[in-house]
Amino acid sequence: MNRTDAVWAVGRLTIGTTVRIIAPLRFYGAERMPRSGGLVVAVNHFSWIDPPVLGAASPRTLYMMAKVEAHRVPGLGELMRSFGAFPVRRGESDRDAVRLMRTIVRDGHVLGMFVEGTRRRSGVPGRVQPGAAMVAVNEGVPVIPAAIHGSQQWRLGNFAPVSLAWGQPLSFDGLHRGGKGYREASHEIERRIRELWEWLVEVHRQGRPRDATPPA
Repeated sequence: MNRTDAVWAVGRLTIGTTVRIIAPLRFYGAERMPRSGGLVVAVNHFSWIDPPVLGAASPRTLYMMAKVEAHRVPGLGELMRSFGAFPVRRGESDRDAVRLMRTIVRDGHVLGMFVEGTRRRSGVPGRVQPGAAMVAVNEGVPVIPAAIHGSQQWRLGNFAPVSLAWGQPLSFDGLHRGGKGYREASHEIERRIRELWEWLVEVHRQGRPRDATPPA
């Protein structure tokens, strides 16, 4: 176990337990994540509670990309980096971040990405940016789509329930390594996240049964 894995093990017991209390969590389809090998997790983003929700739901350590501004916050930046998070400059080409993203999956780890690029204030998933697709296409690794629902209503103290659904791994072998291939893969990732999110909306209406299975 490396240092980051050890931090995650402690975090699941501490931060994970706290999140389960303040935002009652339910996860679906975690068995779909391969237990070894490089891959990209692509998920939507509504609230600051989403990163700890994703971390609590993930069977594996995630190396998360986060905006550089968050890394500059005293205390928060150090905490995120201890969990393997790394900074990225939004709105511009960040070659160092791109190289690190590719290295993470090439080394057999899991890259976690909130693929819309920012939080969605509308309360519904939005357009997927091409970063996840670029890494997957160039490195030949699968993408695991995932959707979060409920965090758009969650506020500290209201104990709104939050759920996460994992999709089946997506392979983009054979796609062109360039803009056309990245757009095609991004559209498919976006479609799968939206499908999972709409399923979660219905699951919440039904009271979040534990034995529900996300769409394949």
